Amino acid sequence: MEHGFLKEMGILFGLAIIAVTLFRRLRFPSIIGFLVAGILAGPHSLALIRNIHQVEQIAEIGVVLLLFTIGIEFSLKELMRIKHLVLLGGGLQVGVTILAVTLLGAAFSFSTQQSVFFGFLVALSSTAILMKLLMDAGEIDAPHGKMSMGILIFQDLCVVPMMLFVPFLAGAGDGLAGILAVSA
Repeated sequence: MEHGFLKEMGILFGLAIIAVTLFRRLRFPSIIGFLVAGILAGPHSLALIRNIHQVEQIAEIGVVLLLFTIGIEFSLKELMRIKHLVLLGGGLQVGVTILAVTLLGAAFSFSTQQSVFFGFLVALSSTAILMKLLMDAGEIDAPHGKMSMGILIFQDLCVVPMMLFVPFLAGAGDGLAGILAVSA
């Protein structure tokens, strides 16, 4: 069992190196190479890795490493320096996106609850992927890179209230009083 897992990790890393090198030569971001390597290695493509449980374990390790990288790359002191931009920019981005998608959903005859939920989904981005793109472009320390990272962290923090609000949207919660009681 252990040898199988190590073999599959070796296959995945080897395929990732090949894919990333190829995509970098074609001037694509390396994240595209990582995604293609995962798609090719997975159980629904070339099936180089067949055990879905092991794929999930590898994915969890990858997420932990990406979160660790985000923690190393972003300074709390820097975030506090631009906090007004983060709160205003992040708040506007999340709020306007949810509002726009809610209105668009209503225009297509979705219920308000469904439309707000779709807005929650569209308002969030992948911090790990965008951070990798900024790092590859050498723009992580640029003013727009720092601002982008701040907004992404704001989005990450918004996930908790959104998750608390989802049962209310589904009609399964205790309403606004239940949400406030859980968050208090």
